[in-house]
Amino acid sequence: MFSKPKNIDTAFRQIRLFTLTIILGCLLFSGFTLYKSQQLTASLQQKVYILANGKALEAFATDRRDNILVEAKDHISAFHRYFFTLDPDEKVIIANTAKALYLADASAKRQYDNLTESNYYSNIIAGNISQEINMDSVSIDLQQTPSYFRYYGTQQLTRTGSIVTRKLVTEGYLREVSRSDNNPHGFLIEGWKTLENTDTHIQNR
Repeated sequence: MFSKPKNIDTAFRQIRLFTLTIILGCLLFSGFTLYKSQQLTASLQQKVYILANGKALEAFATDRRDNILVEAKDHISAFHRYFFTLDPDEKVIIANTAKALYLADASAKRQYDNLTESNYYSNIIAGNISQEINMDSVSIDLQQTPSYFRYYGTQQLTRTGSIVTRKLVTEGYLREVSRSDNNPHGFLIEGWKTLENTDTHIQNR
């Protein structure tokens, strides 16, 4: 007489346990799916695709601190490239030096004014001289603010009758500023000065 109620009660407990287990499993699975979906969304938001020359290139968003040394070196290299790469064309000289002056403070403008007053750029145009610079190395101390740097490069001046190779050493400081179209890395060179600019080799043409 009592066996049926006991069987019903046991069956009810088993069904309830089974149902709770299924519900708990569904909740855990839903939570795991939601977590993985958020992870995937976050990773996709850090990726952008850039179309260049008909090809889609994948780019990743990273924290600036991850690439600050690379950006700082490229900023210094770009400044020296614009400032010292010259051709015997007034428009080219003005365009290049204008780009360089956006990357540095008044110390670079003073050197530019001194070169202008000494007819340096006029002599390049009159003598049909082409000037190029290649960076050998650059050392940067990111532990101090602003960051101290020293640049080592090689200049090559192509004249009508000769090719002159010069050693160039400069120093200065890097201060972080806002990024812009004219200053994409967001650095400003301060207190820039030339330590050495001497001829190392002359080759006749």
